Amino acid sequence: MTATRWRQAALVALWGLVAATFGLCAYSLASGWPPNDLGALGTARTFLAAVVLVWWTQVFARYTRPAPTPEEDGVWRSLRALFPWLTSLRLALWGLSLFVYLAGFLPEANPVALTALATVELGFILAKNAVYGTLVRFAAAPLEVAGRARLGSWLNAAAALSLAIGVVNLVPVAGLSGERPAADLWVYGLHAALDVAASLLALRAVQTAPGVE
Repeated sequence: MTATRWRQAALVALWGLVAATFGLCAYSLASGWPPNDLGALGTARTFLAAVVLVWWTQVFARYTRPAPTPEEDGVWRSLRALFPWLTSLRLALWGLSLFVYLAGFLPEANPVALTALATVELGFILAKNAVYGTLVRFAAAPLEVAGRARLGSWLNAAAALSLAIGVVNLVPVAGLSGERPAADLWVYGLHAALDVAASLLALRAVQTAPGVE
């Protein structure tokens, strides 16, 4: 495939992921209505993730053209302002989950499985934050080799961790969660698959963008 086709494929996958994330937000709200406090926070997290991805995709489209993003660009400024809040919310929810694990509220759960789950979730949060932050940092210099290498590395890590999160969402952990409804398996499974595909295609678009040796 040519660089143009890789870029087009990445953008199609990313916009598909945007739609799927908004859809996941609606599904989680509808399936958990009326929402409790944690359910509402989880829905807010998904909605923020969708909004951040909208802005990230627009900046990414310019970055892989390649064309520099000026500092006064509204989309770039919005992305820079909001993605740390998304990371903070994700970390807060992760911290609540970790407290539940450590406080012994789940005595039947396997401690090894809980440790693996907490580690994968933290890695996913940090990798996604790095993907957003790296593009924000280097958007003004799309041909900088170090920036492309760093963004590519984080996209690669994010793809692997998105796959791991997808497995976690689909496979119940003994003592932690029961069997998931079939609708949940489809919704969360397809979203995870789109996330992995979008990350890998974005990685390939970065690697093959014009001006890259």
